[in-house]
Amino acid sequence: MTSAVLRKELHTMIDAMPDNFVQAIIPLVTCFADEYWKPVIEPANPEEKDMIDRRMEDYEKDPSSFMPLESIN
Repeated sequence: MTSAVLRKELHTMIDAMPDNFVQAIIPLVTCFADEYWKPVIEPANPEEKDMIDRRMEDYEKDPSSFMPLESIN
């Protein structure tokens, strides 16, 4: 069975469940979602560190050439 079919089947089951069943499965689903969305932050490799250093040098030479984060929509 494809993931799309399984998702549709799961949605159908949840839609048909009594409210107390939905409330009962929320902790389980939340646990799955929390594990899925936890970012994995790894240390920068030497190439990435070099790239960061170069961008910092560029910024120090001409800060006006960079866009402030506040101006990004």
